[in-house]
Amino acid sequence: MRDDRAVARFIERMALVLTDSGVPRMPARVFTCLLSTNDGKATAGQLAESLGVSAAAISGAVKYLDQVGLVVRARDPRERRDHYEVADDLWFEVYGNRDKMFDAWANVLMDGITAVGPESPAGQRLDQTRRFIEFLREHMPLLMEKWRAQESTLTKSRH
Repeated sequence: MRDDRAVARFIERMALVLTDSGVPRMPARVFTCLLSTNDGKATAGQLAESLGVSAAAISGAVKYLDQVGLVVRARDPRERRDHYEVADDLWFEVYGNRDKMFDAWANVLMDGITAVGPESPAGQRLDQTRRFIEFLREHMPLLMEKWRAQESTLTKSRH
C-alpha cells in the first residue's frame, strides 16, 4: 500500500541526492516525483499539486529535464493536456544514447590537447580525459548488453 507521506519524504531526500550530483533542485524534485508515479507520467498540474509549487516552477523544471533527456512530453489522443513521462527503461535509454556526447567530448578534447601542447601537464591531463571517454565509449555497449540480459532474466523469473 502506498504511503503518501513516505513518498513525499522520499522525493525530497532523492532530490537532495540528485542536487548534490549537479541536478538543479526543482528538476530533481519533478524527476523524482515522476519516477514515483505508478505509470511514470503526470501533467504539469498534477506535478505542481504533488510538490506544492507553481505551474511556472514545473514548466522550467520539465524544460530542463526534457533537454537532458530524462523526460518526454506527450499527449494522449483523448486528452487536451500534455503530460510528462519517464521511460520504463529510462537509464538504459539515457546511457545508451551517449555516443554523440562522447564523440563531441573526444573531438573538443583533441582540440584542447593541440592548443595546450600534448607534452604539457595540461595536455597530458586532457589526453587522459580523452582516453577515459574513449574507454567508456568502447565498453558501454557491453555493459548495456549485460544489463539487458540481466533485466530479461529478472523479468522472466517474475512471470
